[in-house]
Amino acid sequence: MKVEALDHVNIITDRLDETADFYADLLELERRDAPPPLTPQNATWMFDAEDRAIIHINSIDCPRAYDREVTPGQLTGALHHVALKCTGYEDMLQRLDARGADYQTNLVEAIGLRQIFTADPNNVLLELNFFAD
Repeated sequence: MKVEALDHVNIITDRLDETADFYADLLELERRDAPPPLTPQNATWMFDAEDRAIIHINSIDCPRAYDREVTPGQLTGALHHVALKCTGYEDMLQRLDARGADYQTNLVEAIGLRQIFTADPNNVLLELNFFAD
């Protein structure tokens, strides 16, 4: 057994469209309907350039196989942040500035990594990683 890659992140929200728009506009992910029995009213998936559904966005009332109490916008327990490997550092800074978004940058010089930290509309912290970019 081995872990091959991060498959997806699931976000429970009371702002489905706003959250999907955020990921589409900022990260250029493609919004698509989740598969049945989910509906466009209770779930949407965000696809990357490699056609992978890396972010699943569900409404509060969306049926779940493993249900637990979730309060959108609150801390998410042990989940501190979601890290995404990205390209286009300067473009991302311009996108964030255009949105008036709050963000912080960091440089890990030893490994050639520039980072941008920002939050989505549900207060999920994103770590956007740019290697040698």
